Amino acid sequence: MKPPEPPADGRAEVRIVAASPETARRVAEVLRHCFAATEQRSYPAGSDGGTRLHLTVDTTHTPQRARPWLAASRSSDQDRTQRDEV
Repeated sequence: MKPPEPPADGRAEVRIVAASPETARRVAEVLRHCFAATEQRSYPAGSDGGTRLHLTVDTTHTPQRARPWLAASRSSDQDRTQRDEV
């Protein structure tokens, strides 16, 4: 299986996995307030239930009001590779 092509420069593919569709939609809505984004695509998240939501964000078109928050944000001490990442 061929790995997926990376998105165009300035864009990022985002995958949200949540126990409920509503929770995933809320997270996607927050991202849309910070970045231009494509329409979300929703899928079942496996045999345990839940929802997986995909969207593409464009980091080159950040709304003006979000910039101070983005500049002030810092990585948490909990940054670590997830079990399904390579």
